[in-house]
Amino acid sequence: RLVESGGGLVQTGGSLRLSCAASGPDFSRYDVAWFRQASGAEREFVAAIVWSGLDTNFTDAVKGRFTISRDNAKNTVYLQMNSLKPEDTAVYSCAATMRGIRTMWSLYAHRGQGTQVTVSS
Repeated sequence: RLVESGGGLVQTGGSLRLSCAASGPDFSRYDVAWFRQASGAEREFVAAIVWSGLDTNFTDAVKGRFTISRDNAKNTVYLQMNSLKPEDTAVYSCAATMRGIRTMWSLYAHRGQGTQVTVSS
């Protein structure tokens, strides 16, 4: 089970750190991704990190502004979001898989409910 937290309302240029907490064993074996879905839009891939933490992947829209990290001892993956823009407003959800980083939400076996991020202009 995956539970996201850390969302909220922030002004343009501000920062938020999202957390994706996992319950259950073997979390350190999972690759984890963040997705987001704005109102009326398709869900899109944002960032991902492999099980070891040694490789990450980002969509172009967030490169240089977002970082992703993990603490396997705490069964948690973090998404640090800096220099936030109004277009980052969305529900952010995390997902986990043992099958390698994918950019399609439907390919992840484990998926969270999401946390709302709102960036005001």
